[in-house]
Amino acid sequence: MSPYLPLLGIMALAAFFLAVAIILSSYLGPKRANRSKYEAYECGIDPTPEPPGGGKFPVKYYLVAMLYIIFDIEIVFLYPWAVSFNQLGWFALFEMLIFMATVFIAYIFVWRRRGLEWD
Repeated sequence: MSPYLPLLGIMALAAFFLAVAIILSSYLGPKRANRSKYEAYECGIDPTPEPPGGGKFPVKYYLVAMLYIIFDIEIVFLYPWAVSFNQLGWFALFEMLIFMATVFIAYIFVWRRRGLEWD
């Protein structure tokens, strides 16, 4: 249990600071309530009612979202590989090159389809 005591101490300290911040913000924060404060935030534009079937998003929105997920997953795999690069050997190097090539092919596909250009 003794190796976990510093971790528990830091967690208790973080919880204490969190509680103090919440309590202080409720007492010290501004209390000017108005109608617009309780509406959904729409970047300064008045919200419009959605069509009955729901709003349609352009396909480019989904392409950018998928690109983000692909490159986010690539970073998740690249970081541990880079940390233990010396112990992995040549096999891991070739595997990572294949992985990066597939990600690069997906990027080229989206680029050629003009998925990164906003009209």
